[in-house]
Amino acid sequence: MNTTKTYDVRTHGCQMNVHDSERLAGLLETAGYVDLASVPAAQRADVADVVVFNTCAVRENAANKLYGNLGQLRPAKLANPDLQIAVGGCLAQKDRATIVERAPWVDVVFGTHNVGSLPALLDRARHNRAAEVEILESLEVFPSTLPTRRDSAYAAWVSISVGCNNTCTFCIVPALRGTEKDRRPGEILAEIEALVAQGVVEITLLGQNVNTYGVEFGDRLAFGKLLRACGEVAGLERVRFTSPHPAAFTDDVVEAMAETANVMPSLHMPLQSGSDRVLRAMRRSYRSERFLGIIDRVREQIPDAAITTDIIVGFPGETEEDFRATLDVVRASRFSSAFTFQYSVRPGTPAATMEDQVPKEVVQERFERLLVLQEEVSWAGNRELEGRQVEVLVAPGEGRKDAETRRLSGRARDNRLVHFAVPVGADRPRPGDVVTVAVTYGAPHHLVADSGVQGGVYAVRRTPGGDAWTALQDGATPGVTRKPAVSLGIPSVGAPPVRAAPVCDP
Repeated sequence: MNTTKTYDVRTHGCQMNVHDSERLAGLLETAGYVDLASVPAAQRADVADVVVFNTCAVRENAANKLYGNLGQLRPAKLANPDLQIAVGGCLAQKDRATIVERAPWVDVVFGTHNVGSLPALLDRARHNRAAEVEILESLEVFPSTLPTRRDSAYAAWVSISVGCNNTCTFCIVPALRGTEKDRRPGEILAEIEALVAQGVVEITLLGQNVNTYGVEFGDRLAFGKLLRACGEVAGLERVRFTSPHPAAFTDDVVEAMAETANVMPSLHMPLQSGSDRVLRAMRRSYRSERFLGIIDRVREQIPDAAITTDIIVGFPGETEEDFRATLDVVRASRFSSAFTFQYSVRPGTPAATMEDQVPKEVVQERFERLLVLQEEVSWAGNRELEGRQVEVLVAPGEGRKDAETRRLSGRARDNRLVHFAVPVGADRPRPGDVVTVAVTYGAPHHLVADSGVQGGVYAVRRTPGGDAWTALQDGATPGVTRKPAVSLGIPSVGAPPVRAAPVCDP
């Protein structure tokens, strides 16, 4: 009889949550659990012994989604009282004991500041036969000191900071993740070097506001220096980062991007609104002119940069004139893509109590107009790339129709999604390898590169990332998900000096 306990971590929300889930998986593996997806299908239970929800609180439907998922698990819990259900992340930090009140079959609730406590809380709940709720108000340990079970063999997230010192009126994140805490550059680079030694060829630097990195230890140029230092790491082929804030984006960062060969020509720059009046109400400390100035400087030094953004439609008090200002900035910025959102009330934020909430039908109509414009802009930008060669870092399956089209997929240097054809009899790349192909068609949301089957360029370069992916597949059972082995966290070499930080005003 197999007594091994299984786990299933279900993630909602941003990249920070995805990375936190890798830490949760690492903690559970270290505690002796195994990923349910790694169990052969014939031996796999319908529900894991431990199910963890890593939640988001940014969107209005986040709570509904969580309680819907918890409701679906209730019959399994009734049938198997030993099943344990844990809820963590931003919604857990926000709702706290309310979760257990609404779903009393939940065993553990933990917040954004005490991810490392999960195994102990599960043990305590099992021993006491009662729900354990532990929500800390400040960070217990920096997440990168915890063990990690990465999702990818060739790409990795690397946290450089957690928390945020901004006070945007629509955002609840600072209240849930606290003020900004920065890692020392040496610790970050040590983690990157360790990842590269394991076969990682691409890293993404993570922070709520990466370009204020260094605020805690008093170096306002620290982020640009960090990008340049990444350029010195042998074997590191691609460096990305998310997300910067326009108010803190400085010329030294643009120069570091342009002058560091492995920093990719892609930039996610959240606009939120093109109206200066709305930006002021959002408490976003920049205006449209400054935003467009940053875009211009990036394109002057990095002409091929693909720039993406976030936009909120229907913020309280937004007029038709305000919305048209947003459309004007979208046209001028030529974003390669945009994450567009309809404003939703988040209790606990200043915007939730503002007057002049925009009617739903008005928001919907504006939202649809924005989608049409952005698709036109994206499509025009992608059509301009037809005939151009691109280097694609191959992924295990980014394209939903790859099997039907017999194409493989991956990301170009500028982070555009590329679907490419493999010529019959040609070298077939592995996930983590790099393929050079030419774009044959620019679609609105992706590029097609069938040059290899049309007599054009097709070249494969094998990489340590592909080697690492292949090593995971050797001897794997069909239908079983294999991930890299758990890596131990990078220990802290001393906390940076603490200085007064702005108080968040959620």
